[in-house]
Amino acid sequence: MEPEVLLGWFAEQGRDLPWRHSRDPWAILVSELMLQQTQVARVIDRWPRFLARFPSPSACADRPVGDVIDEWAGLGYNRRAVNLHRTAVAVRDDHDGVVPTALADLLALPGIGPYTARAVRAFAYELDNGVVDTNIGRVLARLVGHQLKPAAAQQMADDLVPVDHGWEWNQAIMELGALVCRKAPMCDVCPIFEGCAWQSNGPDPATGSAAVSKAQSSFEGSDRQGRGRLVDALRVGPVTTDQLPPVMGWPTDSERADRVAATLIADGLAQRVGDRWELP
Repeated sequence: MEPEVLLGWFAEQGRDLPWRHSRDPWAILVSELMLQQTQVARVIDRWPRFLARFPSPSACADRPVGDVIDEWAGLGYNRRAVNLHRTAVAVRDDHDGVVPTALADLLALPGIGPYTARAVRAFAYELDNGVVDTNIGRVLARLVGHQLKPAAAQQMADDLVPVDHGWEWNQAIMELGALVCRKAPMCDVCPIFEGCAWQSNGPDPATGSAAVSKAQSSFEGSDRQGRGRLVDALRVGPVTTDQLPPVMGWPTDSERADRVAATLIADGLAQRVGDRWELP
């Protein structure tokens, strides 16, 4: 595959997303955590609002975690808000308020995994490491025509990055996976179709390959739904223990409500003060 082909396609077809105009490591970190399982359109609206409220790691760390949870409403898993606040505290206390560059330092931050760490390096610091999210993982598996284990996918992603083009390349291959090489691929408009080993012939090698997302269990009626309902209620104000079952959607199952509510305390999403539950 000729890198120039994909880079040229991205230059013409890439979306004008606001975080692509930033190289601020904190802003990039926030965008990456927001974009995990949250629609791009929603993040476009919420990303600048979040940064206006928490413009730096220190500004975030200096506020209660409950403020970050409050601002995270509608942005997916609330635990990411807790981890973002913990990361902000670590950056303030251990890195003089500057998001680190070194991969090991990034991976040591709370809740920061291999993808997010490498995304910060590529998109904020413009370093030549590959990143592997679900979109890129799908592209890589189809390019080679077989499933990839995590280490192999990461090595392939690193090897494909053209020297001194880490930002552009990772944006380009990610955009290809988001717009063209989707779950239902649009091979007829793929700029690198000739270099694809799969070409929609036979079973999809992306299924079960490294980083490619799998179908989640049903949300309706789940503990996750109850947790989300309670956190949403706590954003409005405290909830008393006797209010937990109806607030969480299980008006006749106080045992389940108490059990699931307790997991919010363990995850740093809530605290109990006497008979009242509230954001931490």
